[in-house]
Amino acid sequence: MTIRDTPEEWEIRATRTPFTGNKTSVRTDDVVMPDGSVARRDYQVHPGSVAVLALDEEDRVLVIRQYRHPVRQRLWEIPAGLLDVPGENPLHAAQRELYEEAHVKAEDWRVLTDVYTTPGGCDEAVRIFLARDLSEAEGERFAAEHEETELELARVPVGELVRGVLAGELHNNCLVVGVLALLAARQGESLDALRPALAPWPARPFES
Repeated sequence: MTIRDTPEEWEIRATRTPFTGNKTSVRTDDVVMPDGSVARRDYQVHPGSVAVLALDEEDRVLVIRQYRHPVRQRLWEIPAGLLDVPGENPLHAAQRELYEEAHVKAEDWRVLTDVYTTPGGCDEAVRIFLARDLSEAEGERFAAEHEETELELARVPVGELVRGVLAGELHNNCLVVGVLALLAARQGESLDALRPALAPWPARPFES
Protein backbone atom coordinates (compact mmCIF):
# COMPACT_ATOMS: atom_id res chain seq x y z
CA MET A 1 0.00 0.00 0.00
CA THR A 2 1.36 3.40 -1.00
CA ILE A 3 0.45 6.24 1.36
CA ARG A 4 0.72 9.70 -0.12
CA ASP A 5 -1.14 13.00 -0.11
CA THR A 6 -3.10 13.74 -3.28
CA PRO A 7 -4.37 17.01 -4.80
CA GLU A 8 -8.11 17.64 -4.61
CA GLU A 9 -10.25 20.78 -4.71
CA TRP A 10 -13.87 21.02 -3.58
CA GLU A 11 -16.28 23.49 -5.14
CA ILE A 12 -16.17 27.03 -3.80
CA ARG A 13 -19.43 28.97 -4.04
CA ALA A 14 -18.01 32.31 -2.89
CA THR A 15 -14.69 33.74 -1.74
CA ARG A 16 -13.55 37.01 -0.18
CA THR A 17 -10.48 38.48 1.51
CA PRO A 18 -11.55 40.35 4.67
CA PHE A 19 -7.95 41.15 5.69
CA THR A 20 -4.77 41.84 3.74
CA GLY A 21 -1.51 42.28 5.64
CA ASN A 22 2.08 43.05 4.70
CA LYS A 23 3.01 39.46 3.83
CA THR A 24 -0.11 37.37 4.40
CA SER A 25 -3.88 37.73 4.18
CA VAL A 26 -7.03 36.03 5.45
CA ARG A 27 -9.43 34.43 2.99
CA THR A 28 -12.99 33.25 3.56
CA ASP A 29 -14.35 30.53 1.26
CA ASP A 30 -17.85 29.04 1.15
CA VAL A 31 -17.03 25.39 0.40
CA VAL A 32 -19.49 22.73 -0.77
CA MET A 33 -19.34 19.68 1.52
CA PRO A 34 -19.83 16.06 0.33
CA ASP A 35 -23.49 16.10 1.46
CA GLY A 36 -24.21 19.24 -0.56
CA SER A 37 -24.21 21.65 2.36
CA VAL A 38 -22.03 24.76 2.31
CA ALA A 39 -19.57 25.52 5.11
CA ARG A 40 -17.53 28.67 5.63
CA ARG A 41 -13.79 28.21 5.99
CA ASP A 42 -11.42 31.01 7.09
CA TYR A 43 -7.69 30.57 6.55
CA GLN A 44 -4.44 32.47 6.25
CA VAL A 45 -2.99 32.81 2.76
CA HIS A 46 0.79 32.54 2.96
CA PRO A 47 3.50 32.89 0.27
CA GLY A 48 5.45 29.87 1.55
CA SER A 49 8.75 29.52 3.36
CA VAL A 50 12.10 27.80 3.35
CA ALA A 51 14.17 26.58 6.29
CA VAL A 52 17.73 25.29 6.52
CA LEU A 53 19.07 22.57 8.78
CA ALA A 54 22.78 23.41 8.49
CA LEU A 55 24.95 20.54 9.74
CA ASP A 56 28.65 21.07 10.39
CA GLU A 57 31.55 18.59 10.39
CA GLU A 58 31.21 18.05 14.16
CA ASP A 59 27.58 16.90 13.80
CA ARG A 60 26.22 20.15 15.19
CA VAL A 61 23.23 22.05 13.86
CA LEU A 62 23.37 25.80 13.39
CA VAL A 63 20.48 27.31 15.37
CA ILE A 64 19.33 30.83 16.15
CA ARG A 65 17.34 32.17 19.10
CA GLN A 66 14.73 34.78 18.29
CA TYR A 67 11.76 36.47 19.99
CA ARG A 68 8.40 35.46 18.51
CA HIS A 69 5.68 37.86 19.58
CA PRO A 70 2.56 35.75 18.80
CA VAL A 71 3.65 33.05 21.29
CA ARG A 72 5.48 35.45 23.65
CA GLN A 73 8.60 33.30 23.70
CA ARG A 74 12.19 33.43 22.57
CA LEU A 75 12.53 30.28 20.47
CA TRP A 76 15.48 28.27 19.22
CA GLU A 77 15.02 27.83 15.48
CA ILE A 78 16.86 26.90 12.30
CA PRO A 79 17.40 29.69 9.74
CA ALA A 80 14.22 30.31 7.75
CA GLY A 81 12.42 32.92 5.72
CA LEU A 82 9.59 33.73 3.36
CA LEU A 83 9.43 33.10 -0.36
CA ASP A 84 9.05 36.80 -1.02
CA VAL A 85 8.78 36.58 -4.82
CA PRO A 86 6.12 34.41 -6.52
CA GLY A 87 7.81 31.48 -8.27
CA GLU A 88 11.09 32.13 -6.46
CA ASN A 89 13.55 29.23 -6.53
CA PRO A 90 13.42 27.85 -2.96
CA LEU A 91 17.09 26.84 -3.01
CA HIS A 92 18.12 30.41 -3.77
CA ALA A 93 15.86 31.66 -0.97
CA ALA A 94 17.36 29.15 1.47
CA GLN A 95 20.91 30.14 0.54
CA ARG A 96 19.98 33.77 1.09
CA GLU A 97 18.46 33.08 4.52
CA LEU A 98 21.51 31.10 5.66
CA TYR A 99 23.73 34.00 4.60
CA GLU A 100 21.56 36.73 6.13
CA GLU A 101 20.86 35.06 9.46
CA ALA A 102 24.16 33.25 10.08
CA HIS A 103 26.67 34.63 7.52
CA VAL A 104 27.34 31.04 6.47
CA LYS A 105 27.42 29.29 3.09
CA ALA A 106 27.14 25.58 2.25
CA GLU A 107 28.46 23.50 -0.62
CA ASP A 108 26.09 20.53 -0.34
CA TRP A 109 22.32 21.08 -0.46
CA ARG A 110 19.52 18.51 -0.37
CA VAL A 111 15.80 18.52 0.35
CA LEU A 112 15.20 17.14 3.82
CA THR A 113 11.40 17.32 3.77
CA ASP A 114 8.38 19.38 2.70
CA VAL A 115 5.55 20.21 5.12
CA TYR A 116 2.35 22.21 5.49
CA THR A 117 2.69 23.95 8.84
CA THR A 118 -0.99 24.33 9.75
CA PRO A 119 -3.17 22.87 6.97
CA GLY A 120 -6.39 23.29 8.97
CA GLY A 121 -6.03 27.07 9.07
CA CYS A 122 -3.20 28.21 6.80
CA ASP A 123 -1.88 27.26 3.36
CA GLU A 124 1.78 27.83 4.29
CA ALA A 125 4.11 25.28 2.69
CA VAL A 126 7.70 24.97 3.91
CA ARG A 127 10.63 23.25 2.24
CA ILE A 128 13.30 22.25 4.75
CA PHE A 129 16.77 21.84 3.28
CA LEU A 130 19.77 19.96 4.64
CA ALA A 131 22.94 22.02 4.12
CA ARG A 132 26.43 20.55 4.66
CA ASP A 133 30.06 21.48 4.02
CA LEU A 134 29.64 24.79 5.83
CA SER A 135 32.00 27.75 5.81
CA GLU A 136 31.91 31.42 6.70
CA ALA A 137 30.43 33.59 3.96
CA GLU A 138 32.43 36.36 2.37
CA GLY A 139 31.44 40.01 2.29
CA GLU A 140 29.66 42.22 4.78
CA ARG A 141 27.15 40.87 7.25
CA PHE A 142 23.49 41.49 6.53
CA ALA A 143 22.07 44.51 8.36
CA ALA A 144 19.57 43.15 10.89
CA GLU A 145 16.42 44.96 12.00
CA HIS A 146 13.49 44.52 14.38
CA GLU A 147 13.56 41.15 16.22
CA GLU A 148 16.64 40.08 14.30
CA THR A 149 18.81 42.70 16.01
CA GLU A 150 18.93 40.43 19.09
CA LEU A 151 19.49 37.09 17.35
CA GLU A 152 21.62 34.58 19.24
CA LEU A 153 23.58 32.06 17.21
CA ALA A 154 24.80 28.64 18.37
CA ARG A 155 25.88 25.25 17.08
CA VAL A 156 24.24 22.44 19.01
CA PRO A 157 24.88 18.66 18.74
CA VAL A 158 22.11 16.77 16.97
CA GLY A 159 21.58 14.52 20.00
CA GLU A 160 20.99 17.49 22.30
CA LEU A 161 18.37 18.89 19.93
CA VAL A 162 16.59 15.54 19.73
CA ARG A 163 16.55 15.38 23.53
CA GLY A 164 15.13 18.91 23.74
CA VAL A 165 12.42 18.16 21.18
CA LEU A 166 11.24 15.01 22.94
CA ALA A 167 11.40 16.70 26.34
CA GLY A 168 9.07 19.46 25.16
CA GLU A 169 11.75 22.13 25.54
CA LEU A 170 12.05 23.08 21.85
CA HIS A 171 8.91 24.04 19.93
CA ASN A 172 9.73 25.67 16.60
CA ASN A 173 8.07 23.52 13.95
CA CYS A 174 10.88 23.68 11.37
CA LEU A 175 13.49 22.78 13.98
CA VAL A 176 11.37 19.89 15.32
CA VAL A 177 10.51 18.49 11.89
CA GLY A 178 14.00 19.07 10.51
CA VAL A 179 15.86 17.39 13.37
CA LEU A 180 13.56 14.36 13.48
CA ALA A 181 13.66 14.06 9.68
CA LEU A 182 17.47 14.10 9.86
CA LEU A 183 17.35 11.28 12.39
CA ALA A 184 14.98 9.27 10.19
CA ALA A 185 17.10 9.84 7.07
CA ARG A 186 20.18 8.53 8.86
CA GLN A 187 18.31 5.39 9.85
CA GLY A 188 17.17 4.91 6.25
CA GLU A 189 19.32 4.70 3.14
CA SER A 190 21.65 7.65 3.86
CA LEU A 191 21.71 11.43 3.77
CA ASP A 192 23.10 11.22 0.25
CA ALA A 193 19.89 9.45 -0.81
CA LEU A 194 17.78 12.51 0.02
CA ARG A 195 16.11 14.34 -2.86
CA PRO A 196 18.27 16.82 -4.79
CA ALA A 197 18.05 20.49 -3.88
CA LEU A 198 16.08 21.30 -7.03
CA ALA A 199 13.52 18.51 -6.63
CA PRO A 200 10.01 19.52 -7.81
CA TRP A 201 7.76 21.09 -5.20
CA PRO A 202 4.11 21.04 -6.34
CA ALA A 203 2.99 23.14 -3.37
CA ARG A 204 5.14 26.06 -4.57
CA PRO A 205 6.14 25.53 -8.23
CA PHE A 206 9.35 27.25 -9.31
CA GLU A 207 11.75 27.56 -12.20
CA SER A 208 15.23 26.11 -11.68
